[in-house]
Amino acid sequence: MNELIEELKAKLIELLNLTDLTPEQFDAQARLVGGELGIDSIDVLEMVVMVERDYGVVINSQEVGEKVFASLASLAAHIQANRPGAAG
Repeated sequence: MNELIEELKAKLIELLNLTDLTPEQFDAQARLVGGELGIDSIDVLEMVVMVERDYGVVINSQEVGEKVFASLASLAAHIQANRPGAAG
């Protein structure tokens, strides 16, 4: 799981052009959407596409998205639980 979180940190910094942030500074528990990162609805759409493309996990409703994108840790947990071939 920690490996996935570190991977997601790097992907989100690049995807969302968070040039002021290093992976070490990226708090996995901090709010993604509506937090200090300034992530907006376009960014959320880009994250949904990346999660689907890179991990095969579909986020198909706003309600699910709000929970999944609450923090980096919740995103990683959702991917871990729902990626193709995941046990459980």
